[in-house]
Amino acid sequence: MVLPAVLLVFVFSYLPMSGIVMAFQDYKPALGFAESPWVGLKHFRYMLENEYFLQITWNTLFFACSKIVMNLIIPFIFALLLNEVRNMGLKRSIQTLVYLPHFLSWVTLAGILVDVLAQTGLVNQILTNLFGIKPIFFLGDGNWFRFVIIFSDVWKEFGFNTIIFLAALSGINPALYEAAEVDGATRWKQTIHLTIPSLIPIGIVIATLALGNVLNANFDQVFNLYSPLIYQQGDIIDTFVYREGLLSGQFSFATAVGLFKSMISLILIVISYRLAYKFAGYRIF
Repeated sequence: MVLPAVLLVFVFSYLPMSGIVMAFQDYKPALGFAESPWVGLKHFRYMLENEYFLQITWNTLFFACSKIVMNLIIPFIFALLLNEVRNMGLKRSIQTLVYLPHFLSWVTLAGILVDVLAQTGLVNQILTNLFGIKPIFFLGDGNWFRFVIIFSDVWKEFGFNTIIFLAALSGINPALYEAAEVDGATRWKQTIHLTIPSLIPIGIVIATLALGNVLNANFDQVFNLYSPLIYQQGDIIDTFVYREGLLSGQFSFATAVGLFKSMISLILIVISYRLAYKFAGYRIF
């Protein structure tokens, strides 16, 4: 029964790994892997000496870390608030509405955001007509673009993370709340001394596991929203690899950058699982 899954992973995840040899070659498609000249660590040295590579690394870390923090804090608070709603119909309706964007692709959401945030879009029309503010170039100004990237990701994903926290809340023994109520604890004190401490372990798990993705700033999102105007502030490692490898034909250099990112990500994933086990008792095996 597991054979189809094993074959799928082998064909699409392990066989392509043979291509990493390009990182140590001046790869020419006409010559292939066997006859392309070997250059050792030439592309890695060039990568580390390239100032633009340092810029895109900073952009990637900024986007990824900001998303991790916001996608932890906002769902945590929202789950606490939603847990206080006593009308189950209303509670489930809100939960469904905030969860819905998670199922939409970034191609769809990017099209919506481009229309809404354009200089003649809905947001700028409201700012201009109601507040007299000049139109803001959300997707063409680097600083505003960073803001859009972070908060659009939070808007898309916080519903999914909220469900994780709600699941943790459902696992709290109701007898604890009953005992706290008998002892005279108000709803606020129950939240502070019972609910929040019960959510901290799952929060630690989510935060530490997210550490492994700190160099993944979401290629789909950035690729569908960015433009040459904001490459300096909006370019990330994955979009840089795409442009250098597929558009510019710098296969070896792009492979070196991708391999460097993968090795760092592997180290971070190992560290994150060790931290998750140490602080929250979470382990896969």
